[in-house]
Amino acid sequence: MTRDVGKFGTSDKRGRAATHDDPYAPESGLKGTLLCKDCHALYRNKSWLLDAKAYQESKQGGDFEWTTCPACQKIAQHFAEGIFTLSGKYLWDHEEEIRNILKNEEQRAMAQNPLERIMRMEREGDKLIVETTEEKLAEHLGRAVHRAHQGKLKVTWTGDPATCRVTWQRLT
Repeated sequence: MTRDVGKFGTSDKRGRAATHDDPYAPESGLKGTLLCKDCHALYRNKSWLLDAKAYQESKQGGDFEWTTCPACQKIAQHFAEGIFTLSGKYLWDHEEEIRNILKNEEQRAMAQNPLERIMRMEREGDKLIVETTEEKLAEHLGRAVHRAHQGKLKVTWTGDPATCRVTWQRLT
């Protein structure tokens, strides 16, 4: 089943229906300062961020609670919202370059939202499988590889909660 997803987000402001149903995100905002014990992400003012200095300041200040962020929960429970499958002879001829693109794009995405991560990147047979904690990251990675190396790109949204399946192939 393929469905068209309109606006992306978890907000229902002004009567809009929620367009993203993440089972790991609380329905209402979290209170106070939270520190992820696994990845050292910091939750403050209704958003997660990766800031080593702010993390240490909050930790030393003592006014925080330990938690596990949604991304670390997804990784621990192997709950991938995005699956990016790459294939073709071209992939293996340019494997190192493509893996570097994927890692660099993950770092850029994490700078904006530390909950967007690559959970797994492994070769399975003649394919490279990349699983992500957020569906939009899988789509973003696919578009980045396609932009740099052309080939055939297909993006499909399925399921509830939504899962983004992205395939990229280039034979020569």
